[in-house]
Amino acid sequence: MGFFSRLKEGLSKTRKSLASGLDYVFNGFTHIDDDFYEELEEILIMADIGVTTTDSILEALREKVKEGHITKPDDCRELLIESIKEQMNVPEDAYLFEEKKSVVMMIGVNGVGKTTTCGKLAAKLHDEGKSVMLAAADTFRAAAIGQLAEWSKRAECELISQAEGSDPAAVVYDAVNAARARKTDVLICDTAGRLHNKKNLMDELGKINRVIDREYPDAYRETLVVLDGTTGQNALIQAKQFNEVAHITGIVITKLDGTAKGGIAIAIQKELGIPVKYIGVGEKLEDLQKFDADEFVNALFRVEEDEEKTGD
Repeated sequence: MGFFSRLKEGLSKTRKSLASGLDYVFNGFTHIDDDFYEELEEILIMADIGVTTTDSILEALREKVKEGHITKPDDCRELLIESIKEQMNVPEDAYLFEEKKSVVMMIGVNGVGKTTTCGKLAAKLHDEGKSVMLAAADTFRAAAIGQLAEWSKRAECELISQAEGSDPAAVVYDAVNAARARKTDVLICDTAGRLHNKKNLMDELGKINRVIDREYPDAYRETLVVLDGTTGQNALIQAKQFNEVAHITGIVITKLDGTAKGGIAIAIQKELGIPVKYIGVGEKLEDLQKFDADEFVNALFRVEEDEEKTGD
């Protein structure tokens, strides 16, 4: 099964919740009026696309309808899909860290799949021929250290760790010096995320960043926040809070296969202006993939893709 098929399958809960509502609007209305737009608004918000992003989508849709002199509701379906895709933009340099000697900071609260994402990303990069190192800087959970140790074996990469309760910055100090000495391509640091005490989190991340700046100033820096797609708007709130304490350069959304709130990926990217770089739609290694806005929206709205193009 190619990734587009897995993506469609993973987003099936969101798609089902959208499909019935959209079919009703596009087929049930005889003309385009305020009631038509109000129904669309409610359906998009229910998919956790959010009020702000929904307003932007519908504003763009109204413009397209006006410019194209569209009168039939069913003719708006493709225009709506276009309007949604326009809200999502992954810049060309989004994955530059893969091509440079880099340090990736992975942040996120417990339970979102952060440590697993570190391992999956390490394995993917290793499979692409990169040398990778993992740093177990989430020292507050013994399970996180053990979990990362298992992933380091699967990814055939070195793990730098200390005992549970150690200073996370000390682990990162060891890791950046080891990575620099071994000329490792990518160092991925798993960190603890305790948003209930933002000051402690800010202090800890600040200390880690200072260590990297001092010990490995030439490294390309990437900071990814991992969010659980099943939590919908709470994921957006978390992203905003983490963005207050760290310079986030990208977002990873996990567990999109277990939710009807897949629209949150659109809301997060639009509202924060930070690109979604990876999404997870399952437990398998290959279920963590680079984000593709076209494929995502097509999968969300049951738009068929060319078989050869998607590798199915």
